[in-house]
Amino acid sequence: MKILRMRARRRSGFVISAIAGAALAAFGVLALPAGSAQAQSRGKKAPAKAPKTPAPAKTPPPAPAKGSDDGGEIEMNPDDKKPAGKGSEVNPDEIEIEQEKPADLQQDIALPEQNPTVVTTQVKRTPLSWQDIVVVVRKPFLKSRRTELLPYVGTTMNDNMIRHYTVGGELAYYLTDVLAVGVEGMYYVHSFREPYDLVSRQARRLPTVNQYNWSAALDFHYVPVYGKFAILDHRLVTWEAFFTAGIGVGQSETVVRNTSLDPFTNLLIMPNVGASMRFFISKWMTISLGIRDYVFFDHFEPKNRSETMFTTAEDAKSHSDGSLINNVMFQIGVSFWISTSFEYTTFC
Repeated sequence: MKILRMRARRRSGFVISAIAGAALAAFGVLALPAGSAQAQSRGKKAPAKAPKTPAPAKTPPPAPAKGSDDGGEIEMNPDDKKPAGKGSEVNPDEIEIEQEKPADLQQDIALPEQNPTVVTTQVKRTPLSWQDIVVVVRKPFLKSRRTELLPYVGTTMNDNMIRHYTVGGELAYYLTDVLAVGVEGMYYVHSFREPYDLVSRQARRLPTVNQYNWSAALDFHYVPVYGKFAILDHRLVTWEAFFTAGIGVGQSETVVRNTSLDPFTNLLIMPNVGASMRFFISKWMTISLGIRDYVFFDHFEPKNRSETMFTTAEDAKSHSDGSLINNVMFQIGVSFWISTSFEYTTFC
């Protein structure tokens, strides 16, 4: 498009120059007869030969007006010099638009082979810490079809008058790696806490409390959580969390306010729920700790019992006051597993 525009400007300049030259020539021819007629009328002399008038000089084309787009000829193509006239028209065949060549996939693929730039070097294997430990490892401990023998100790957590310490044990058999059934038994030892003595001294009255003697239960365990953590980046310790639910029986005994009277005992139905954690030490030993809540309905000594009223244990028990009890206990123990080893089985 630029070539067409510049050629059009060139042709218009030639036309303006031709018109200006013709106008100047016509003006000179017309001015000459007028001058000779004026000279004859003044002197009435014979006409002399008129001197030869020089040929009019070629007038350069007028400069373009200020602000116009015609700023002079700019030769975009030096070979494109044709005389003005009939053959000066722009040939549309001279405008050539270069078309892009279609991409050749085979040629692009062959380029890396012709000029290879990939430098192959030998990769050096550097030793890693932890003896090249992998991200996902096998469980270091399997419980399926193994028996757990768990001796433990515990203490009550929510009784501010009397505290019980327990020594017990549990025998559990794991049907799978996450499900187990077991039996437990506990023996209780009690001690009075400071509020018990303060109430007796200040109010001159003894609190009504019961002590627990023993308990036993059938428990079911479920293991939904398994994990591991590192100790000072030197040792991995695996652990798991499991829930327990069971049903059992136990015995409580009244702590009489008057030591001359006989206490009575109660047989308790004791369902329990709890959550525990287990840490694996070796293939045959683990450490367990957890919290259990033993829920039962207990009977206490009558408030108006004296040496003249409800003197016998049976009479006092028939007139006893009942209350729902939550005996929350913390337990910790060491488990021993039978058999002491296990093997992984790979299914093909």
